[in-house]
Amino acid sequence: MKKLFLNKYFLVGTGFVIWMIFADQESIVVQYKLSREIKSLEQQKQFYLEEIEKNKSSLDVLTNDTASLEKFARENYYMKKDNEDIFVVVEEEGE
Repeated sequence: MKKLFLNKYFLVGTGFVIWMIFADQESIVVQYKLSREIKSLEQQKQFYLEEIEKNKSSLDVLTNDTASLEKFARENYYMKKDNEDIFVVVEEEGE
């Protein structure tokens, strides 16, 4: 067994494996971190694609339906008719 640990091929092979696992630019540790980042970015991509679809459908409704457009403007931009008053109620989160 002692002879195995003193064998130059074993020492070089062990050094190479340690180098590939921890120290190299394309090491296993770096590859694992990159794959986790890719998964996170793919989830973000899926979220944004779903949001784009929601916004497209909302845009379609707003461009084709004037009642929906008026409701949207009143709710989001506090637009009003000349003879109306607007009361804004703000809910605060409890601690």
